[in-house]
Amino acid sequence: MGTPQGRSHAERIQRAIAMGDAARSALVASWRRSAEHYGLDPASTGPVRTLSDREFREARERVERLVHVAQGSMDRLYLAVGGVGCCVLLADGNGVPVERRGAAGDDSTFYRWGLWPGAVWSEESEGTNGIGTCIAEQRALTIHRDQHFHARNIGLSCTVAPIHDHQGRLIAALDVSSCRSDLTESFVHLIAMAVVDAARRIEMEYFRQVFADARIMLAPCADRTGGALIAVDRNDLVIGATRAARLALDLTDEALSHGLPAADLLGQEVDPREDLADSERSVIMRALARCEGNISAAAALLGISRATMHRKLNRLKIIRAH
Repeated sequence: MGTPQGRSHAERIQRAIAMGDAARSALVASWRRSAEHYGLDPASTGPVRTLSDREFREARERVERLVHVAQGSMDRLYLAVGGVGCCVLLADGNGVPVERRGAAGDDSTFYRWGLWPGAVWSEESEGTNGIGTCIAEQRALTIHRDQHFHARNIGLSCTVAPIHDHQGRLIAALDVSSCRSDLTESFVHLIAMAVVDAARRIEMEYFRQVFADARIMLAPCADRTGGALIAVDRNDLVIGATRAARLALDLTDEALSHGLPAADLLGQEVDPREDLADSERSVIMRALARCEGNISAAAALLGISRATMHRKLNRLKIIRAH
């Protein structure tokens, strides 16, 4: 049944579950899921399950766009943590790493631990662990050494943050893992802040790419990290929102599918008649700007007569350049 250390670890987990600590501790709740819901044994031995080449290729293809978006943020995160023996992993929503950063000298060690593309780190497969539990609970967290469910993983420290797609659904997890025994609590805290920041940057860049033809604006909410974004189309309708914006403004897929006036969402009280006039004014002002103030040219650009253009200029009180 494994080593004495493994048996001791398993007994500790089983004792915590039996004492009902799951009601008071998120960690023990995850241990309980691992043991009772997934039927895992904390003392079991054996390597992390790994996908076949075909399965891995298909898994990566499903998140290829995200992998492309994440490159720069993963590079910067690795520059911050790679020098202290950490690797960086981007895992898909099933807990499978699809992209990795790590030092060549550490590769063999991390490969043995299963911290490698194609390994399956779902909570269902590995029990309580950084990637799998982050996905299960949809929150940033650290699973440090003996907080892991399986005794074979207690040498790891894993700090992870979730990444959500343009519809606010969890699509991936960003992980920094270390197998160093001297990793201090204060440094783990610094890693956690860096991971959350990088995950947020990836999330925002993914949102911007999906809504490349829209205006991207900060949502009016308490989130000051820049993560609460909305996408506004050329008709000033909100057509997309990040998870942070959806939570802050109580936005649903159904509401966004119909389009929401940006002015309403931004708390701007607008008289519909004034809104119509403002829209017409904006169209005419843009035409005049493109024609360098030439009224005849602007009228032709808009497909109206010069006389009609003059009437609109007078009605909308637009000062004419010439």
